[in-house]
Amino acid sequence: MSTETINEMHRVLELQKSLNIKEGAPEINLRKDRLDRVIAMVNKYDKQIIETVNQDFGNRDSMMSAVTEVASVVGPMEHAKKNLKKWMRTEKRKAAIAPLGSALSLLGAKAEVRYQPKGVVGAISPWNFPMNLALAPLAGIIAAGNRVMHKPSELTPATSDLLKLMVEEYFDEAEMAVFVGDAEVGAAFSGLAFDHLIFTGGTSIAKHVMKAASENLVPLTLELGGKSPVVVGKDAKIKDTAQRVMQGKTMNAGQICLAPDYALVPEGKVDEFVKASVEVTSEMFPEMKDNDDFTSIINQRHYDRIQGYLDDAKEKGADIVEINPSNEDFSQQPHHKIPPTLVLNPSEDMKIMQEEIFGPVLPIKTYNDVSEPVEYINSKDRPLGLYYFGNDNTEKDYVLDNTTSGGVTINDVISHIQMEDLPFGGVGPSGMGSYHGYDGFKEFSHAKAVYKQTKFNLMKLAGLVPPYKKKEEKTKTA
Repeated sequence: MSTETINEMHRVLELQKSLNIKEGAPEINLRKDRLDRVIAMVNKYDKQIIETVNQDFGNRDSMMSAVTEVASVVGPMEHAKKNLKKWMRTEKRKAAIAPLGSALSLLGAKAEVRYQPKGVVGAISPWNFPMNLALAPLAGIIAAGNRVMHKPSELTPATSDLLKLMVEEYFDEAEMAVFVGDAEVGAAFSGLAFDHLIFTGGTSIAKHVMKAASENLVPLTLELGGKSPVVVGKDAKIKDTAQRVMQGKTMNAGQICLAPDYALVPEGKVDEFVKASVEVTSEMFPEMKDNDDFTSIINQRHYDRIQGYLDDAKEKGADIVEINPSNEDFSQQPHHKIPPTLVLNPSEDMKIMQEEIFGPVLPIKTYNDVSEPVEYINSKDRPLGLYYFGNDNTEKDYVLDNTTSGGVTINDVISHIQMEDLPFGGVGPSGMGSYHGYDGFKEFSHAKAVYKQTKFNLMKLAGLVPPYKKKEEKTKTA
């Protein structure tokens, strides 16, 4: 079956590439039509999307799925449609060259940038938001005029099959095609000679994707993850901070690339923060085991991985605070649920401080001076997100100016990803490239530089055309 799928991928790639050359860049009306079709298919299948995601997870908060897998796909498409005409305009630039400077423009020279489709964009999406991360990037990809081939995650097979059904109903394979399959299919997909490839997923897998893409020098957008820190400022309102942090940590059971991974809390406020975290989480989830609002871990492997982090932390001396207000027994359950858990006094030799957690577990470190969390963050890989809580602008600016992360949300977590006018992407091990809004349009476009020369032969006037003899030499020869 994999061989058949791989052969089909090669066939569709050749079809899309040939039509991209033959038909050229699509007009604005066709791009808007494609964006409209994404909206239409998501709206038609909204209930099935929520059902299949729930099926793949075992239990997935249906309200969150409605927001993150449906509404958050429609929003970017509408934003792209609204701004597409402006994005597609030829961008005028200054025609300038030393030593003439802007005088070139006065002589009739012109410079501009024309944005063209790259061609065929490959997309590999993960399991944690299986419909959103498959479709939301299409806002920039389609707006830029590209054709698309997609490989969704094999860990959410029901949702992947639904995605394929939806796309085949609304799009011709020459415009967009979906290929489901196992890791063998994914590896073959990442090695195809796309004009651009976007991969969303883990850093370890990204290394293999990047290596495969390098064989064809395929440019990449990598949306990865990492350990996104929370810096709790000295004047932060602890109850409000705990509320926002634990909302983000329990959303999708922490299975979010931007989930707050660990918190850095002033030494004198740790007890208050822990108490507040327990209270606000208990209010959100008075029960969890059979509570549809509390999402399951995706599968046994990831459940065991997170439990392994907790076991390792316990063995190495961490204090564990399990937030389980109804004292439920999670050892016997139909799904892979893990109650929200705080890990106090974590040490650097613990796995939980070395790996991205991707689960409802929050290590809490302490500090005395704000320079300490900055130094700690800078000693680690640059994260996808950074979160600062507090109202001291000097302290806030110190943290922001002296750390590097993909993006930042102040006095909340995760929220910067919702801003269509802000680029979303990582830096270093947390990713490369960015998308959303105009930045997504540019990411999936080729910016073609166009220069129209003045009627004057500037090279000749500057004495840069052979023969290079000086006038005085010519006079002596005469």
